[in-house]
Amino acid sequence: MRVLVTGGAGYIGSVITRMIVAADHDVMVLDDLSKGHDAALLGAPLEIADLRDRRAVRAACEKFMPDACMHFAAVSLVGESVEQPARYFGVNVAGGINLLEALLECGCKAFVFSSTAAVYGEPEGVPIEETAATRPVNPYGHTKLAFERVLADCEKSGDFSYISLRYFNAAGADVDGGLGEDHVPETHLVPLVVKAAFGFSPRVSVFGTDYPTPDGTCVRDYIHVSDLANAHLLALRYLADGGASGVYNLGNSDGFSVRQVIESVKRVSGRDFDVVEAARRPGDPPSLVASSRRISDALGWKPAYTALDSIVETACAWHSAHPRGYSPSP
Repeated sequence: MRVLVTGGAGYIGSVITRMIVAADHDVMVLDDLSKGHDAALLGAPLEIADLRDRRAVRAACEKFMPDACMHFAAVSLVGESVEQPARYFGVNVAGGINLLEALLECGCKAFVFSSTAAVYGEPEGVPIEETAATRPVNPYGHTKLAFERVLADCEKSGDFSYISLRYFNAAGADVDGGLGEDHVPETHLVPLVVKAAFGFSPRVSVFGTDYPTPDGTCVRDYIHVSDLANAHLLALRYLADGGASGVYNLGNSDGFSVRQVIESVKRVSGRDFDVVEAARRPGDPPSLVASSRRISDALGWKPAYTALDSIVETACAWHSAHPRGYSPSP
């Protein structure tokens, strides 16, 4: 199968690209390298293009003629989306439509979408089922939900199927493949805490300590990046075998607070570091924990990394070996 991976030079995209190659599929990565790293591609062919550039996207699709697409390319910072909503709709919705139009014109029939738990907003209960109300509280969540609706309408109109994977907090590293999390700026909790543990940053900030959770800090469902990637590969096979379109949550069905993540990193690394308390950030729900029962039943997906410490161990190993991320040593 010929598989186009958008955002394949990024954190999650690079791990799934390695898995697709290992599964003997032909792959091409489409990435603008604004957030990704060509060093993370491990030799996979790359076409550099911005999704908002319709001609460039169409040219890349016509060059490769993919049978399927895995779509990771997006802007994805919640706080930034509040400040720059037009940019987020431009990339995540308009850019996604450019991609989808090009794929359909090239005869691509299967699409796996990297969606998000942000489509649920502040849920009425946890763990969150796919049937829960979708009420995003920030523009990032709105853009992902809007594109899901585009996919659903395209599926109804022709010979096209899709799976949207709504996942929660990706974490950890693909240590065997030498692939990890390297964002500038870094906003994800686990790498921020790990960097503080290894002295790569001076401290960790806890944004909000008065949430209605057991210890007052936000609770999130952390899922290992390799487990996420495996779910995408299962989704691809499912669609290739004639499986029906659908929406699935991806998570461990267990939540950990910010304070629990900090304690896990201290425990795994054996290091102490400064922690400071700060005000809440706009758009952060108190608790997001997934129910992954639907994807387990339909696709047979089971996460291999269910303990927080096991996820943190892989993150610590990668950051210890890559103190400058993908940048070469000075």
